[in-house]
Amino acid sequence: MHLDVVELRNFYYRTGLGRAAQRAIRDQVVEFWPNAERQTVAGFGFAVPLLRPFLDDARRVVGLMPDQQGVMHWPAGLPNVSALCPETRWPIQTGFVDKLVVMHGLEMSDAPDALLEECWRVLGPGGKVLFVVPNRGGLWSRSDSTPFGYGRPYSMGQLEIQLRRARFVPERHAAVLFQPPSHKRFWKRWGPLWERIGRQMPTALAGGVLVVEASKQVYAQTGSGTPEAVRRKAGVLEGLRPVPEAKPV
Repeated sequence: MHLDVVELRNFYYRTGLGRAAQRAIRDQVVEFWPNAERQTVAGFGFAVPLLRPFLDDARRVVGLMPDQQGVMHWPAGLPNVSALCPETRWPIQTGFVDKLVVMHGLEMSDAPDALLEECWRVLGPGGKVLFVVPNRGGLWSRSDSTPFGYGRPYSMGQLEIQLRRARFVPERHAAVLFQPPSHKRFWKRWGPLWERIGRQMPTALAGGVLVVEASKQVYAQTGSGTPEAVRRKAGVLEGLRPVPEAKPV
């Protein structure tokens, strides 16, 4: 199930709770990726609120939005870098992206395995991807007052298994959004304090959103290039005995 782009825009840019969520998640993204100088950064789903820090130093920034959701001009007041695309067929050449952010994409997808294959395709060797998904054990996935209350929530283990199955290597993770998903002024006022306290906790159960970084590792082929190398057992004296000459038939 995909939310409409107007609903997502209104939440993140026109509500206090949405702006607080945007700030908390974006701070975590910047902590993982402090810079992207001369790199290509892409976002899929509704990831554009997290891409603004990269506009100044990245070589290129692209915001991809699925056609089931719709697209909007972004960033406001600057030349548009967002594009509408099919969920599993992006208008990006293979291996072109250095860093990829997926938010409101994986949990909303009708074909998550195919979506992960597309993420793998567009990343270059060693490329990094951040998946931002609702935490199954958090409060935000249980409330339909925010976009994280829709789609399939994940536990950390479930997400890592799915990523490994898609040939990604999970590397780091964090939990964010520890404040309750309430639009009431009291909870929003103390939101930054909740975030600071939550980050000191030893478990990610209370965080409303999981942020998982994974990489695309491509290993060079060895030997003959066959799927499995065929090895013969070597004797103790092998390499010391003379090899008989081949006789013509």
